[in-house]
Parts: sequence; C-alpha cells; structure tokens
Amino acid sequence: MVQQELLELYKRDIEKLISEFNQYPTDDAIWKVSSGITNSAGNLGLHLIGSLNHFIGATIGNTGYVRNRDAEFSGKEKSRAEIIDELKAAAKVVEQTFSNLSEEDLNKPFPFEFAGKQSTRFYLMLFLGHLNYHLGQVSYHRRILS
Repeated sequence: MVQQELLELYKRDIEKLISEFNQYPTDDAIWKVSSGITNSAGNLGLHLIGSLNHFIGATIGNTGYVRNRDAEFSGKEKSRAEIIDELKAAAKVVEQTFSNLSEEDLNKPFPFEFAGKQSTRFYLMLFLGHLNYHLGQVSYHRRILS
C-alpha cells in the first residue's frame, strides 16, 4: 500500500531530524544563525512541526490543530528537548492520520490547493519533499555552526 510506504518515509525522516537535534552541543546552538544562513535549526524544526500538524494532522486527519506560521520563524524560546518532544508528537499524528487513510482517500483531491488541483497522494509526496529539504538544511546547519 502506498500509504504504508509513505508513512515509513515520514517516520524515517522525522527520526533523522530528531537525531540531528540530539547532536547539537547545546540548546543555544539550535538558534544560531550566520551570514547567509537566515533560519536557525530551531526555527526549521518549529516550521516542520507546524507543517506536519497543519497539512497532515489538521487538514487530512481533522485533529483541530491551529497553525501559527509566523511563530515558527520568530520563536526562539524552546529547548532541544521541547522541539524533540513536539517532533515525536507530530510523528504520532502522522502515523494516526495515515492509519485511517484508504487508497480511495489518497486519490481524492487535497482539501485545498496551493500547488494546483492535485490528489492527496501528490500533496503527501510534496510534503515529504518539504520535510527532506529542511532536514538537509538542519544537517548542514549543525555541521557548519556547531
């Protein structure tokens, strides 16, 4: 089933993101930025938490999550442990949402469009690419600024 394969990829990459956060030497290090680096790893983590909870949890899974995208890029007060806990919670939301998806659900149009009118399957692949893109940024951020 496609949804099981997608779920495995989401879970794998959220675990990789958690591993990246665990490798930062201090809580302060996740909030560092430098010339040419405009988003800290902390803010990228908050952004991915918001994205997963909004697009998968609330939009597909009807969790009721309300996103505050501006806070994802302005907040700087959370510790690594808090971000990791929120990533683990988001992973559970993703898993719960996927457990209720059928093949028919994947073929339905996504509830709203920002990349054109596409299927839910298309958007789930798009969101996985988004997760991977920012995971790579966090990995390089950690190596460059830590």
